[in-house]
Amino acid sequence: MIRTQLTTDKLAFSVSLVCVLHCFFAPSFIILSSGVFPLAMDNELVHKLIVLIAVPLSIFSLYLGHINHKTISFFPPAIFGLTLLITAVALGEAALGEFGEKGLTLLGSIFVAYAHYKNHQACKKIDCDCHNKQELSS
Repeated sequence: MIRTQLTTDKLAFSVSLVCVLHCFFAPSFIILSSGVFPLAMDNELVHKLIVLIAVPLSIFSLYLGHINHKTISFFPPAIFGLTLLITAVALGEAALGEFGEKGLTLLGSIFVAYAHYKNHQACKKIDCDCHNKQELSS
């Protein structure tokens, strides 16, 4: 279970990046692929699915980190970031406008990614069992 923290931190960090990429590049992708894909993708559904994956994955990963190294300094930025992501999805473009929704998504993703980075660094600092020698040298 301890080894899982490294994997979940990297995965949660990646999901935050996917959220940002989706938010900013999905319109371009949809336009460019409109002739290739006959069915239109529902942009809001994808956004909701990403957040539905990101929130429990982040909570699980940060919890594992806390178990490994007993550090909670990364919890406030994580909670703030996840709250922003949930707010962006819950209120949506209709209430926030396109700029507001993208802004909350970007800011929330940055905070969540930062929290996972700090969680990962705290684990590496104490040299816990979830890292092998190859990962420590990189």
